[in-house]
Parts: sequence; structure tokens; C-alpha cells
Amino acid sequence: MSPHRSHTPLRTAVVGTGGIARSSHLPALRTLAAEGEVDVVAAVDVDGRAARAFAAEAQIPHVSTDLDATLAEVRPDLVVLCTPPAVHREQSVAALRAGAWVWCEKPPCPSLADFDAIAAAERAGGTGAYASIVFQHRFGSGARHVRRLLRAGEFGRPLVAHCQTTWYRDAAYYAVAWRGRWATEGGGPAMGHGIHQTDLLLDLMGPWSEVRGMAARLVHAVETEDVSTALVRFTNGAVGTVVNSVLSPDEVSRIRIDCERATIELTHLYGYRNADWRITPAPGVPEETAAAWRDFGADEPSSHVAQLRALVADIRAGRRHPSSGAGGRRTLEFITALYKSAFTDVPVRAGDIGPGDPYYTALHGGAQGWAPAAARKEAAPA
Repeated sequence: MSPHRSHTPLRTAVVGTGGIARSSHLPALRTLAAEGEVDVVAAVDVDGRAARAFAAEAQIPHVSTDLDATLAEVRPDLVVLCTPPAVHREQSVAALRAGAWVWCEKPPCPSLADFDAIAAAERAGGTGAYASIVFQHRFGSGARHVRRLLRAGEFGRPLVAHCQTTWYRDAAYYAVAWRGRWATEGGGPAMGHGIHQTDLLLDLMGPWSEVRGMAARLVHAVETEDVSTALVRFTNGAVGTVVNSVLSPDEVSRIRIDCERATIELTHLYGYRNADWRITPAPGVPEETAAAWRDFGADEPSSHVAQLRALVADIRAGRRHPSSGAGGRRTLEFITALYKSAFTDVPVRAGDIGPGDPYYTALHGGAQGWAPAAARKEAAPA
């Protein structure tokens, strides 16, 4: 994989200039720009007024409503996608064909078929550029510390895991036309809300082997689910639960992993610091060992800036970023399997969903009671 040949700042284009671009990506880009790692040279949005306002605020020289024209004229090294998931495939492929790396907001894209098309564009490009997903929870100092200890076997075998994203969204939230719809949001809380905690769980626990899911639409007038649960078996033999909800007034994001020698817990909402982690040793673990486990070092919160810094370092070194390729697909495959299991009432194993499977091309799989009528007709056998 080819590194970025120069140590000059990565010329960066921001595509989509709405809320997430302003609240998370622009501050991260400004931090990396101050460090000499990036230079934001273009802003693109289908809404020309929004693009111009964003560019004026951030002092970005090139403004456009046309991504293809921007790619041809500006030739950015890195394209940051802050757009809805329905256009992620098209925009990622265009950027890769232009030789640019891609950093794409979650959800990554609406289906495994879309993800694999992006991977094919990476291979066809021949430049070494790849697409990666915004999974910033992997990149805080707390996750790095716990992941290292788990990989080293310090806690013994992982045995039981729990992953909880229980948030609250009211009717006004879903009054926005694109929310709660398969085609525009990509899925319900399993895809659009809980994906960060699910991704972190899989990053810490390692590969999954089987999932048994359940989903319901209990409150909101939406196409997707508003709550889901899953039982998961990992390839290391551990078992776990995953719960995703937008019906929970007492909001919390939580991961707990019980190992032979310790319980590791993370409790936060939208981002964590070192203080949000707790390690409880099993009886008989020496106090000096427990004290070393609890020494997380310098505090780097989970954030877009933490991941962007790691991504730029990987691009410069010619390394695969952890949330690209197989490292990003694993999480989308798990979520797809959760939906398939929930809608078919059968367990789904890793690797089961591929071309020809209706869930490969749409998370609703054409299921009665879940898929829009037109999608059910398309998925019906001839």
C-alpha cells in the first residue's frame, strides 16, 4: 500500500456542510491544520448557499455544488464525507477514482453490496487510496489501553459482554422527512445510533461468529425499528448481548466485558474520557497488578480529532486504517446479520450474507412488515 509521498499537508475537501461537518469535522480539521497535517481546500454541498457560508466561516478557497468538478479541478488528497448514507457509495467511488483517500461519516453505506462496491473501486484505482469510516470511539486513550491489555491476555479470557446504546428520540426528531427510512437513513437505532458502541465492542472482543436478533417498532411512525436486541457469540467462545433503543428517557451508552481476571466497564453517552472506564479485578488479583491496569496514562477523549490524527498518520505510513476495508466491513456485516436474524427469526453466522441474499443489498431484506412496498415487490422471487 502506497504512502502519501509528501510530508506537505493533505489537501482536503469537505463534502456536505451541515451539522456534523460544523460540529465535529471542522474542529478536527482545524486542529490537524494547526499541526501542519491537513489543508482544507474545498467545500462541496448540493446547497450552494450552505457551501458558501461554510467556506466563508472556515476560509476555504474552493466552493462548489459539484463533487466531480471539484475532484477534477482541486485534486484533493483526502475527501471527508459528511453527507447522508444514501450517497456514500457514489461519492466514495468518485473520490477513489480520482485518487483520493476517503473518511466517511457513519452509517458507512446502506448495504454490504454498497460497501463491497467501494472496496472494488479501491482495488481498481491502483493508487493505494482507500475509504475509511468515522468510528471515533476506537481511538480514545481508554479504548487503546483496554484493547492492549485484552490482546496481551492481562485480563484472562473474555467470557461475557454487554453493549448498550439506549437513547431517546421524540416525535419531532422523526418529523424530519429522511429519518426513520431505509433509503435515506440506512436503518434504525441498530444502524444509525448504536453503530459506534457496536463497533467498539467488536474492536475490543474480536471477530463475531453468530448473531440472533430481535427488532420492534413500538412507538415511532417509521419504516425502520425503534428498538433492537441481539445475542452474539464471538469466535473466542465468549457470548454477549447488544441493545439499541431510541425509546429510553434515561440515556446511556455502556459496554461491559467480564473476563477471567477482571470486569471492564465503560459508561458515557456520546463520547468518553479515561475517567469513564472502570476496571474491577477478580478476587486474588494482586493490588499492584490492578493499579497498573487502572493507569490509563494521558487522557485523549474519543473524538473525531483523535481518529483523524490516526488516519493521517496511517495514510503517510502507507498503512491500512483500522476502520477501512475488513476492519470496517465487520461491523456493517454484524448489523446486517442482526437485521436478517430479527426479520427471519433464525440465527445468522458470519459470512452467511453475500450476493444473491436480499439482505446483501438492503438491510430490510424485503421483509413483510418492514420493507417499503416497492422494495418488497423487487425482492419477491420471480
